[in-house]
Amino acid sequence: MAQQLRLSLQRQARHTREEFIAGASNAQALAAVDAWPRWPGGCLVLVGPEGVGKSHLARAWAAEAGAVTLAHQAPDVAAADGHPALLEDVDQGVPAEALFHLINLAGRDGAGLLMTARSRPAAWPAQLPDLRSRLNALFVAEIAEPDDVVLEGVLRKLFRERSIRPPQEVYPYLLRRIPRSIPQAQEVVRRMDESADGPISRLLARAVLEEDSQNLDLFE
Repeated sequence: MAQQLRLSLQRQARHTREEFIAGASNAQALAAVDAWPRWPGGCLVLVGPEGVGKSHLARAWAAEAGAVTLAHQAPDVAAADGHPALLEDVDQGVPAEALFHLINLAGRDGAGLLMTARSRPAAWPAQLPDLRSRLNALFVAEIAEPDDVVLEGVLRKLFRERSIRPPQEVYPYLLRRIPRSIPQAQEVVRRMDESADGPISRLLARAVLEEDSQNLDLFE
């Protein structure tokens, strides 16, 4: 019954700037996003591995800027004409001609193009020679794997969204043991919540992590 109560109280995650956890690992990206609309050529690319907060920061910018969100497999180029636009997962495949036009439109008054990707533009496929030159000139900001400040802030946020207040000792314990990944932090918090039949504790954190045989060597 207690488990059901916790799950029913889970709050919906919000991709707002206030909910974004800032730290050294994403300081460069935050500064770059805040420089809009003064991005060179009207474009900015947020680059980083999966689960570091690229989408969160990009969607927060899109909400504040009133940007249109484009589908990367078939972006509506006309929708970005004269408007700021968000295009995610660009390295996962965007039609070359559409990407070329979107980059060109981004420099117009009232426009702008924020892109996210796991790899830098130099590694993106570019069948058009003119597109390659534009990709090489894009303004890029990287987000690294979460540092301790960011990862602890994310853990606190995830617990808070589930209306859970673990004892302070849980945070350093998890920080020493879980991968430096926001999706991994989400999974650990979910498992702790769903496994608990009493208060959240350090012992529960250990039990949840030990369920994964790959984590056995992390424990004394």
